[in-house]
Amino acid sequence: MKRVGLAFGLLLAAAGAFAGAAAPDPPPYQPAQPWFKLPEHPPAEVFGNLLINRSAPSARVKPVVFSHWSHRLRYTCRVCHLELDFALKRNGTGITEEANRGGAYCGACHDGKTAFGHTEANCARCHTGEIRSAGEGFGRLAGLPPAKFGNGVDWSAALASGRITPADTLSPGQKRMTIDRTVSLDAEWAMVPPAVFSHADHTRWLDCANCHPAVFNIKKKTTQHFSMKAILAGEFCGACHLNVAFPLDDCRRCHPKMKGF
Repeated sequence: MKRVGLAFGLLLAAAGAFAGAAAPDPPPYQPAQPWFKLPEHPPAEVFGNLLINRSAPSARVKPVVFSHWSHRLRYTCRVCHLELDFALKRNGTGITEEANRGGAYCGACHDGKTAFGHTEANCARCHTGEIRSAGEGFGRLAGLPPAKFGNGVDWSAALASGRITPADTLSPGQKRMTIDRTVSLDAEWAMVPPAVFSHADHTRWLDCANCHPAVFNIKKKTTQHFSMKAILAGEFCGACHLNVAFPLDDCRRCHPKMKGF
């Protein structure tokens, strides 16, 4: 009987110690599918933010933070990545303060008229050295069509429905190229349904030249090494759909017949 009481007392003591212990850390981020290791994403308000520091160290200034979501409300991707000749890869463009002040790159809009200009008083608005956005501005996305990942916004639905009306061009009279063709792309594994690529959805944001021929060959099924492994390395779809456009966690946005995700 004494042994039973002693065991019961030890059990109560252990239970009390457990109850008073700090809550365990939450489990590490787990992607929605088990096959690929997907990158962990930042909070919605900083998803798509980039730190541009190509020339910042030599100029002894803090890197520039660029918020894709705040610019996407005003302009489509083609404005910056075609007309203003920004590379798709971070730090891939030879931006300089002199070029900006001359009206190139950021200076095409940040001229003191369309948007705040390149003056000493405004330096700290871009040269923050931090991967952040103005917190109060993110509230502007409230009410837009929701999405599970990224900024929490289905940007294609927002644009198609007219909820946002970003400019297609900075040049009066210029019209974007459109193509309404949907392509079915077989997956690497037989158990995974094909990916469906809508040209219409992409040409609402981009120009054909943004993808062809540098990212994808124009002729179907001639792009070499097109695979999820390459995409996760930032190639092909990964040029945008890792850190800027909706991320790869959203399996059914590309593989609509996939079940369970």
